Amino acid sequence: MSKEVVLAFSGGLDTSFCIPYLREQGYDVVTLFVDSGGTDDAEKEYIARRSAELGAVAHFVEPIGEALWREVVVPLLRGGQLYQGQYPLLCSDRYLIVRRSLELARRRGTSLFAHGCTGKGNDQVRFDATVRALGEFTILAPIRDVQSQHANVRAFEQSYLEERGFSVRAKTTRYSINSNLLGVTTSGGEIDAFQAPGPETWVLTAPPSEWPREPRRATIAFSRGEAVALDGQRLPGDEMLRQLNRLFGAYGVGRSIYTGDTSIGLKGRIVFECPGITALLLAHRALEEAVLTAQQNAFKPIAAQRWVELVYKGLFYEPLKYDLEAFLESSQRFVSGSVTLETSGGLATAVAVESEHLLKNAKAVYAQSADWSAAQAEGFIQLFAQSTTLSSRVNPIERL
Repeated sequence: MSKEVVLAFSGGLDTSFCIPYLREQGYDVVTLFVDSGGTDDAEKEYIARRSAELGAVAHFVEPIGEALWREVVVPLLRGGQLYQGQYPLLCSDRYLIVRRSLELARRRGTSLFAHGCTGKGNDQVRFDATVRALGEFTILAPIRDVQSQHANVRAFEQSYLEERGFSVRAKTTRYSINSNLLGVTTSGGEIDAFQAPGPETWVLTAPPSEWPREPRRATIAFSRGEAVALDGQRLPGDEMLRQLNRLFGAYGVGRSIYTGDTSIGLKGRIVFECPGITALLLAHRALEEAVLTAQQNAFKPIAAQRWVELVYKGLFYEPLKYDLEAFLESSQRFVSGSVTLETSGGLATAVAVESEHLLKNAKAVYAQSADWSAAQAEGFIQLFAQSTTLSSRVNPIERL
């Protein structure tokens, strides 16, 4: 068997540690940076240099922006649900990172795959479960290997690298930062201690002192539940999300602090920012609520919530996830039209909805006009409340 291993590499502290550690274990390390849309060209150049200086035998870069839009953002929008009502699955690029890494391993003729996940969080579940679902590979997890030997793993990683003559970025010693097309998550330091995050933890969203003075409107067009145009311009999904991140991030939309229940039973506290996803979810919901029937609007969140839980907890390649996506896609047959959002800072509001599929009755407007008689309304109420009325008479709980 080849001793070559493909390492999913971000250039951060954990994956930087992995290269010399694996080399000292006798492996030739090939690094793959999967570009999920959260890094600029300068950062990608740094990651390539970092790989080389740490001793990798080869380095590859592969973009996944379009795939991330198609496989994560589209079903997330169609479902319209968040994990525990708050978190918009910013971690979901992990599944595509693993898949692309395994594809590279196949091309390189090796079955060895390495990642920089610790044994303390959710990402190890996402990485390992994905590997096992996609083929027969051997998983190497250096950070987990050393975790049992060192109480402060990040401090050990830093000293390990420095002892071998490798510098460590200051920002990687305090925070763990994950950035992709969907947004940015930050943990560590005072965030983990349930204290107020420092101003440097916010990356995509401006503070109130920097919000533009004038309100901003943006119109998003949808076709069958998928966003296809911004302010009249058709755009690829990943490019639209980048533009929405900049547009609404400037107004501070989409920043939050979240404490969640993780797969391993601990509370996880993160700062996260997702201006574009926040805007898309708001616009999609405004359109969908006006297009779907009452029964669809009541039931669809149940299926969507199950999809969110599967994706969050690491079961991205679970067959039920695909079944749910088929239902969600079917539910969006008539979710086409445009929604105008407005923000003056901090929040966005859907102020206008246009669609040929709006469930409007030309002869009746709620609380304004009706195409039924008062007697018909009274009869409906009597029948609608009949079960409750009978119960109050036969089995009274409260009676005047």
